[in-house]
Amino acid sequence: MKGETSLPMAEPAQATAHGQKLWRTGTLVYTTAGLVVLFCWLLWGDFAWQMKERSVTSVVQLMFLKFQASDSLAGWLIGSVPQALGLIFGPIIAYKSDRHRGPWGRRIPFLLVSTPLVVLSMLGLAFSPEIGGFFHSLFGLSVGSNTAVLFSLGLFWTAFEVATIIANSVFNGLINDVVPTQVIGRFFGFFRALSLLAGVAFNHWLLKMAETHYVWIFLGLATLYGVGFGLVGFRVKEGEYPPPPPAGPSRGVVGFFVAAIGYLRECFGIPYYWWFYLFISISWMAFMPINMFSIFFAKSLQMDLGFFGNCLAATFAISFVLAYPLGALADRFHPLPLGLCMQALYAAVVLAGGYFARDPASYSVVLVAHGVVSGAWMTSTASISQRLLPRSQFAQFGSAAGIVGSIFGIATGPIVGFFLDQTHHVYRFTYFISGGLDLLALTCGWVLYRKFLALGGPRGYVAPE
Repeated sequence: MKGETSLPMAEPAQATAHGQKLWRTGTLVYTTAGLVVLFCWLLWGDFAWQMKERSVTSVVQLMFLKFQASDSLAGWLIGSVPQALGLIFGPIIAYKSDRHRGPWGRRIPFLLVSTPLVVLSMLGLAFSPEIGGFFHSLFGLSVGSNTAVLFSLGLFWTAFEVATIIANSVFNGLINDVVPTQVIGRFFGFFRALSLLAGVAFNHWLLKMAETHYVWIFLGLATLYGVGFGLVGFRVKEGEYPPPPPAGPSRGVVGFFVAAIGYLRECFGIPYYWWFYLFISISWMAFMPINMFSIFFAKSLQMDLGFFGNCLAATFAISFVLAYPLGALADRFHPLPLGLCMQALYAAVVLAGGYFARDPASYSVVLVAHGVVSGAWMTSTASISQRLLPRSQFAQFGSAAGIVGSIFGIATGPIVGFFLDQTHHVYRFTYFISGGLDLLALTCGWVLYRKFLALGGPRGYVAPE
């Protein structure tokens, strides 16, 4: 791209005169011990992140049920609101982060700003029933008390998603900047393993208490996240970056439109990346119908919430065992072909699951199978962005994929929710919807794979610019 200065690629590990192995990425050089320390700090931050990711949505879903939200409203708030916010804020933060230069680096400042926002929004979610009830009684609102509580939940949920999007837009970029490419697949395998341990911990011990002890759960998550990401911000150091591309000719509204046009031209001007965006976006969209309404499905079958949580914990435990081997396979064979294999398996699992999930026992089997195979896809493709996108503008291109995903995701939640309302809440239909979307994603992935091979394949690939 015109005016761009590329980042140095990660170099192969080298040995010093004393036989000590060195790992390089950009201007950063690690000994093996230094690489282990880096992994520990990033994994600690990721554990805090994953506890938030694995817990907050499930607790909020239960609170929506408790205060009588419809499937359509739940679909809007859980599915569409995060996607719409990502469409707006994700590209802006990623664009600014790629071009930011400062004493703290180009990623860390954004993480440090977003961390207290996440913490405060979780505190707001914890006390939403009291906040909604207070304003309902104070102003004598004509709406019902449940509606006032749902409004408060929606408000703090929106704030939570804004802060999460800011952090998510730069956290993967930080990993891309500081972790050597030759170990990135295994690194993401460790990430997935910690994510799965977080899932086991929450679903086995805490989910069954979420309906009655949500305040304490939110308080604990807020504390863990604040400490975890605060330490990442202060302990992980970024390297030096080449100067950013030249700034636009003007600021203000005109400058914004100049930057926006440049962003769109760079990210969407190469047809190859369209297939990447479609593959990733539709793949994640395929998981949404099942994940958004899994607790609703369990409740409709009168499944005990503790048993439901144990099923999810079993899912994460199995996926934990698979995490590192899949990460190593991704390093060896490349995440794209490995992900396509997992995707084909997932389509078969969920389409069959839609027929068989009719009572708590059969649903438990289908739920675990869905979780294990979808998790295998996530682990297999965790490093795919780092392997396919340009390193120098990684966050920017990643946010472009987020734009496409948000456009699809905005519609998915309310459409599925409306469909379920009209079909009297037959939640096994979500498996058929997910299966159809997955087959579409598989088709896009196959086209991407063919183009990837034409660009050099696993051994000779160079990201087009």
